[in-house]
Order: sequence, then structure tokens, then C-alpha cells
Amino acid sequence: MIEIEKNVGFLLAKAYQRACAIFKEEFEGYDLTPQQFGLLAFLWREDGLSQAELSALSQIDRTTMGGIIDRLEKEGLIERRHHPEDRRAYQIFLTPKGKLPEDVLCAAANRVKDKVNASLTPEEQVTLIRLLEKIRH
Repeated sequence: MIEIEKNVGFLLAKAYQRACAIFKEEFEGYDLTPQQFGLLAFLWREDGLSQAELSALSQIDRTTMGGIIDRLEKEGLIERRHHPEDRRAYQIFLTPKGKLPEDVLCAAANRVKDKVNASLTPEEQVTLIRLLEKIRH
């Protein structure tokens, strides 16, 4: 018999559900998913990345990334431009509207992080990140 409550997959899924619920609460009114926020965050750091680069950075497959880009483009937050070195590729750029909410959304993301980490010591937070990165790779 399996102790499901001690199963790593079960615990990761439940932690993810809790983090998503906190994200939804903090981002209420912004109409963004965690994946959409992540894409914007990558572009705030380095505007003009290609869809392939965004897929690799976020570890989201290209098809799913295409849907995220479509949605953000429809909302007027980003735009596609032909890549100057590859006719088949596009670079993704923030629009002025996409640049505006950076401070407000980053503050909301920091509140999510603080709530998720509230029961952990600083050392436990470092350990958790290290272990999750290890599992991810």
C-alpha cells in the first residue's frame, strides 16, 4: 500500500495547486496566468527574444508557448516582429502597454513568493529552490 500523503509527486502537485491559488488571489484583476506572467517577466529582462528562446527559458513547449503569445498579443501586451536573421522566426517585443505594469505585477509576484514561503526559514527556502531545480533537470 502506498502512503500517498508522503509521495513526492502528490506533494509537488498539492504545493503547485496552493501556489496557483495564491497567484490567482494576488493577480486578481490582471487577467494573467502564471505562464503569461512568466513570459512577460522574461521580456522585461530581455525584450526581443524569439518564441524558441522563450520556450527554452520557460521550459514550455513551442505549441503551448504559441498560445500564450497569441493571448498576450491579443491583449496588446506584446507584438511579433520578423526576426532579422531567420525569415521563419519571430521576435517577441513588449508593447508600451506591456511595459507599463512591470512594477505592479512584480510587486504582486513578490507577495505570492512571500505567502508561499511564509512557513519556511530563509535556509529552507534556499534548500527548496535548490531541490526543485535539481528535480526540474
